Amino acid sequence: MLTIKDTSIINSEGRQVFLHGVNLGGWLMMEGYILHGRNIAERIFKREFKKRWGRKELSGFTELYRNNFIQESDFKNISSSGLNCIRLPFNYRLLEEKNGLKILKNAVTSCEKYHIYCILDMHAAPGCQNQDWHADSDGKAELWASKKHQEKFFRLWEKMADEFKAESAVAGYDILNEPVIKSADAGKILRSFYIKAVKRIRNIDKNHIIFLEGNTWSQALEHIGEPFADNLSYSIHFYHPLEFTFNFHKNLRYPGDILGEYWDIDTVKKRLEGYYNYSRKWNVPVFAGEFGVNSRCPGCYGELEWVKDTLKCFKEFGFHWTYWTYKAVASGAFPDGIYQYPGNPSWINRQGPVYGFENFYTLWKNNKKEIAESWKTADFTKHDQLLNLLASFSSF
Repeated sequence: MLTIKDTSIINSEGRQVFLHGVNLGGWLMMEGYILHGRNIAERIFKREFKKRWGRKELSGFTELYRNNFIQESDFKNISSSGLNCIRLPFNYRLLEEKNGLKILKNAVTSCEKYHIYCILDMHAAPGCQNQDWHADSDGKAELWASKKHQEKFFRLWEKMADEFKAESAVAGYDILNEPVIKSADAGKILRSFYIKAVKRIRNIDKNHIIFLEGNTWSQALEHIGEPFADNLSYSIHFYHPLEFTFNFHKNLRYPGDILGEYWDIDTVKKRLEGYYNYSRKWNVPVFAGEFGVNSRCPGCYGELEWVKDTLKCFKEFGFHWTYWTYKAVASGAFPDGIYQYPGNPSWINRQGPVYGFENFYTLWKNNKKEIAESWKTADFTKHDQLLNLLASFSSF
């Protein structure tokens, strides 16, 4: 079981452990762009699918997707690549399914088998913690104003804590992905919420690390404030400068001038230094749960240099990290995968007018076998340079 001592994470033998790994984004919380689609909420996609094909077919689709997009071989692959951790994003709705906990349990068992740690990340919470698709939101963030949603959140984490309290392969619980509270009292609201959540979890599980993300998409650690319990780590997400890493503004280069500001390793370091100072001020480790870049390679624009410089700064500051993300359909925007699907079958349909996974609505019944096969990592192309770069920083 991993625990925290000062700003370090240590194992049961007292040796320091650095978590360095990858997110399994898009698996237990579907995201449109990862399947080259529009970024609509998972529940909206599934609601429309059910309208077309019915509840039974939706259940079959979901099972096929989960069984093919990530398989046991992927855990083995991550381990053999030199990485020692996965961050596992999931939709809270998974825990309301009959076999939801079993799916998470099986993932943890695979981590244990291949000697990697697992961080369980509630990527979408009841009521939605921000207004974006990756919170399974249709544009509203109702968690913060609803006691009903908050109570459900606490109960679900109690359920998780009871299930995983003895699992040493679980590095800890990332209890809420990218909260966004737009209020003058944001710090007070978030801190109070976290205090309640941690207390409920600690009543059941006194051992596992609890990772707390800052407000405003895991940026503002000051809204958490001083640690209020043992075994806490603060978590950040780092995608700066967004115009470059998400490829929103085309043909930007790194290092170089990016919309009026020169970006190089010194700029990256300056952006991260505040988190390092905060870590030292409150004596807590920092976990960079997400960082990544949209790859234009082999015609690169400095993407690998950005990753290398970010990793150098993480190493200097002692930050733990998991890259976003393991796999994605190759696209022109948003951080994509170490493994990319370059093809253009009818269910991806890069030329439009319907892109990506919304093509499943019309093509599923006659193409389900081919679609399911295309989800397997064996049909994806490995970005060797990126994976080798991540592996080269896997030991401090």
